[in-house]
Amino acid sequence: MESKSQRPSWTQYFMDITELVAKRSTCKRRAVGAILVKEKRILATGYNGAPTGISHCTETGCLREELNIPSGERHELCRGVHAEQNAIVQAAHHGVSINGATLFCTNLPCSICAKMIINSGVRSIYYKSGYADAISEEMLKEAQIDVIQVP
Repeated sequence: MESKSQRPSWTQYFMDITELVAKRSTCKRRAVGAILVKEKRILATGYNGAPTGISHCTETGCLREELNIPSGERHELCRGVHAEQNAIVQAAHHGVSINGATLFCTNLPCSICAKMIINSGVRSIYYKSGYADAISEEMLKEAQIDVIQVP
């Protein structure tokens, strides 16, 4: 008789799904995935890439890369929408409340995403890798949003 493999924790389960979502990214610099979860149910997903109907960076090239702009700076020079933003927009588009939800993300959100997360009512964030944006961490802490790095 085969032994039953150990089931992943809920945190690991959702982080694994987040990494799968990131594989849809069309960003040339960093593939990011995000999911919004409430009561162990996925409410919305998002990955970074150009807005719906707009050419992807994989087709047009990356202006930030061409200008050697460091990660975490000059977000306005990117045609892409961040994964966290896309998850929030997806929920709004379908009329799904994310108030009180948890965000699982492959990366710590930037300061722009942090502002959206705070105002949307998300209460906690699980992430895998950091991001070069100290303001984000400061705002999330001040807003008393739990931020947990998952190994």
